Amino acid sequence: MEITKPDTQRSYSVPKYVWVLLAILAVFAYFIGLNLPFLGPDEPRYAQVAREMFERGDWVTPTLGGFNWFEKPALLYWFEIASYNIFGVSEFAARLGPALCGIATVVSLWILGKNLATANFANWLALIAASTLGILIFAHGASFDIIVTFPMTAALVGFFIFDQAKDRSFKKYHLPLLSFYFFIGVSLLAKGLIGIIFPFAIVAFYHLLAWKLPSKIFVLSLFWGTAIAVAVAAIWYVPVISRNGWPFVDEFFIQHHFQRFTSNKYQHPQPFYFFIWVLPLMTLPWLPFFFAAIWNFVRGIFPRRVAETQRDQMSPQFSASPLLLFSVAWLLVPLVFFSLSGSKLPGYILPAVPGAVILTSSYIYRLVEQSDRWKTALLSGAALVFIAAIALAAFVVPRFSSAETVKGLFEAANERGLTTERVFTLHTISHSTEYYAAGRLLREPDGKLKKLYNPSEVVSEMQRTNAKTALVLVPLEYQKQLTDSSQLNSEVLQNNGELAIVAVKLK
Repeated sequence: MEITKPDTQRSYSVPKYVWVLLAILAVFAYFIGLNLPFLGPDEPRYAQVAREMFERGDWVTPTLGGFNWFEKPALLYWFEIASYNIFGVSEFAARLGPALCGIATVVSLWILGKNLATANFANWLALIAASTLGILIFAHGASFDIIVTFPMTAALVGFFIFDQAKDRSFKKYHLPLLSFYFFIGVSLLAKGLIGIIFPFAIVAFYHLLAWKLPSKIFVLSLFWGTAIAVAVAAIWYVPVISRNGWPFVDEFFIQHHFQRFTSNKYQHPQPFYFFIWVLPLMTLPWLPFFFAAIWNFVRGIFPRRVAETQRDQMSPQFSASPLLLFSVAWLLVPLVFFSLSGSKLPGYILPAVPGAVILTSSYIYRLVEQSDRWKTALLSGAALVFIAAIALAAFVVPRFSSAETVKGLFEAANERGLTTERVFTLHTISHSTEYYAAGRLLREPDGKLKKLYNPSEVVSEMQRTNAKTALVLVPLEYQKQLTDSSQLNSEVLQNNGELAIVAVKLK
């Protein structure tokens, strides 16, 4: 990588204690708020899957409500199980693994900068990565997107250090190549086949952009290295397939890989250009610098007639350096892949964000080399991001999250001693109940949550299950159906602005 060292004649050096203080602030920002109630449909389900595996002492077969749950691989569940063993079952424990993966993603990029340029550039690269909202936000969620982003980042960092190494020692040359394949195996455990497709595709596209052939050593490594990646992934895939056979292969590979990509079976439709605007938003608050870096890169592709003196004045990191070509390949492969997919969710594009961060950081590094004002402004901006994240997690999000979770509703029921009663959902399905009312839910024969449509169905289910008292979650607009029912005695315990929890007894 061609990164110029700062000119101490025109630019002050950031004191070491400033970097230490920013690192402490960043770590605090990544860990605060992990104990907030689960939000959305995925977090509580993934946390509950891990809890069921934890309670059974089973590290192989994921289940939800006692039914096999083969949507995702096991790595997130393993993080959660390990954390449950240490801290007990809680939201904090479920989110600790993703938070660590977010920090590990930042550290991986710091290692990249340290190996290819200077410690100064490495610090700026890590700072921009840590304060990029895409990484910071997803590191606070118990979901798979940041879980796969870390090992994929570590794998690609390992490859590029190997690719640029001039020192052929084991530590500088062979170990990074070994880590490339090891972390591909971890990526397979994190989110399935994209864990191996993306790293190989990004490396191939990088060689195409650089218009060069891969080294002989790398080509030969494909044989033994892929075997290492498969061996790492086999830690889970072999036992889960041997135990569950075709049902796992069908649901995990065919339905949740190929059908998810080729169709809208899972109801996440978005236009083709969805990720073209989602990815830039992931780079906030550094979005203007990301666009500027893209513009400079595109402008540099086309030949221009420039005077020799002008060429000498151009900053070397904005030529088509290997690192910039690699970051563009890193960015484009997931972007194109997921844009072609029939199913789109914002978190899917997260593995492309480290590539965008490298591109953005290269541009920012030129600014801070040339201007003390930029240096002060950007350091202050990153600090403000961390402070804002801490303030939001501590004071704002808890006040606005009640409508997104049923935790408070079941706490109100628990205070009334209603801790074991069956839970029914009327005119709604709440996936938060998977965690907060585990073991008490009504399910369809295939394991999906069952929605009831009128009080008579509530009565029938209570009679069928011999329940004298039950709890019913119901949207506020349908609450009167229960309180006006001639078959039920109903008491509204609490509501969260969208749903009410109602204790019902048969008359």
